[in-house]
Amino acid sequence: MSERLTLEELAALMKSAAGLTVDPKQMAALPDTPFADFGLDSLGLLGIVGELENRYGATVPDDAERCRTPRDFLDLINTVSTTGA
Repeated sequence: MSERLTLEELAALMKSAAGLTVDPKQMAALPDTPFADFGLDSLGLLGIVGELENRYGATVPDDAERCRTPRDFLDLINTVSTTGA
């Protein structure tokens, strides 16, 4: 992955992969709120990971499936995308 994932894109992925409508501004205000509080479960997170892998043709680290908050997820994904790890 070469681009940084934003909260807006994460919210769009939550909509397309898990059917959840989440305001990116709400996530920005509460980045350490557990995904579960936004209605996202582990299967929904797997869907997001799969969508990212399909979109960018890159493998997302297994740790992504264990992220519990938007901040954790974006930090992991964006660290991998900028380092190419």
